[in-house]
Amino acid sequence: MSDGHPDGYLQNEREPIPKRDPEERKDDFEEVWEQEWDEEHLRSQGERCMTCGTPACMSGCPIGNIIPEWNDLVYREDWKRALERLHATNNFPEFTGYNCPAPCENTCTLNYNDDPVTIKSIERAIVDRGWEEGWIQPEPPENRTDYEVAVVGSGPSGLAAAQQLNRVGHHVTVYERDEKPGGLMRYGIPDAKFGKEKVDRRIDQLRQEGITFECGVEVGEDIPAAKLDEAYDAACIAVGSQEPIDIPIDGRDLDGIHFAMEYLPRANPGSSGGVATPEAFDAEGKNVVVLGGGDTGADCVGTAHRQGAEEVVQIELLPKPPEERPEGNRWPEQPGTYEQSYSQKEGGVEEYCVDTQAFLDTDDDGAVDLLRANRVEWEAGEDGWEKHIVEEGIEIAADMVLLATGFTGPESTPFDPLGVEMTEDGTFATGDDHMTSVDGVFAAGDASSGPSLIVWAIGDGRDVARDIDRYLTGETDLPASLETANEPVVSRQ
Repeated sequence: MSDGHPDGYLQNEREPIPKRDPEERKDDFEEVWEQEWDEEHLRSQGERCMTCGTPACMSGCPIGNIIPEWNDLVYREDWKRALERLHATNNFPEFTGYNCPAPCENTCTLNYNDDPVTIKSIERAIVDRGWEEGWIQPEPPENRTDYEVAVVGSGPSGLAAAQQLNRVGHHVTVYERDEKPGGLMRYGIPDAKFGKEKVDRRIDQLRQEGITFECGVEVGEDIPAAKLDEAYDAACIAVGSQEPIDIPIDGRDLDGIHFAMEYLPRANPGSSGGVATPEAFDAEGKNVVVLGGGDTGADCVGTAHRQGAEEVVQIELLPKPPEERPEGNRWPEQPGTYEQSYSQKEGGVEEYCVDTQAFLDTDDDGAVDLLRANRVEWEAGEDGWEKHIVEEGIEIAADMVLLATGFTGPESTPFDPLGVEMTEDGTFATGDDHMTSVDGVFAAGDASSGPSLIVWAIGDGRDVARDIDRYLTGETDLPASLETANEPVVSRQ
């Protein structure tokens, strides 16, 4: 139990670790977060946790983080034990502490009628302290098995699976088609949200634990897909969900129109490895339109600001969410309310209920200059929501258009020779044990679930490792992602 005040939530107001001033941060690619935080401040935030008998925050966390325990440990200044409890369910707490939308905070009991505990800030502070103090060290297994496992993809799901499998002694090789490992964490998230040195130090830890990384190697081209089945005792496909949703409208083939995931890796210095941004992906001095109101769209907005765009307009087809919870959307459900993104706070224009109709080249130079759209409204009909045009032919200047309209599923073609079955949604079909239709070949993360959160990917990576270990040995000591892990994973004797 906590030694703090039982009414600590009344004694202390919610105060997350702040972000830097928008006017200052939009001119550089450094992280938006304040880099210094006060220990007493974090202690007061940990004290706000009520250590509920039924911690709804843990139910809201997809990997079952033991949140009340590390809140209390931070309050009691036992940071090292707090880190141990954090790592018991999450291999990479900085991935989530900096990037997760924190569904745990939305389900915090205080959020019923008060401000929730700053769980995300506390998580970030714990892992940052762990790196600063040198508490996070490689943990290679004491003994090795004879089993060889291939993991395809080095995003959060693949890395979590690889680390868990390696720690019980299996030989793990990770294949990554890009030049450096990290997947989404390196190439999909802007430097302003997550510095790439945080990816590098985790990869270095995994290498020192004995995991082999083969980068610049694409399955289906550089190595045959059949090798996964023939040369390894088990394989895990964790390639994410990278097939973008296109907008097949007039003018789509004009220059200056790019998918978000074509743009972001080239526009962020940390992702590009310091290589100069190609002119086609440089927003400096341009009118930029971003199609899509989600996190990827917000990241495009923020990156375009940092490149020096003249103006950035973010367009969403759906209505703007309400400021207050709508009727029927009650705690502990995730709130369907409006929250301005970090990048819109830096400037730019938000447009809702705008249905893009065409991209126009007004000066016949082969590049986009203008976006034409209709303004719509949405009404509930017998068969669901229906849209109605309220204004036709609105025009928005657009020297660059970035498509951040979501993803359909993984790129499955390289794995066709294996004969892996796919679902109607375009993901890899798996059973409850994560195995695909091919014996010994598993799939995890967005590749099997479709686009989701980083925290889900980490949890699924942990779970697939458990299933692979059981497949190989007939048993497993690895913890399930939603179970409380009371002891760290050790090598099988």
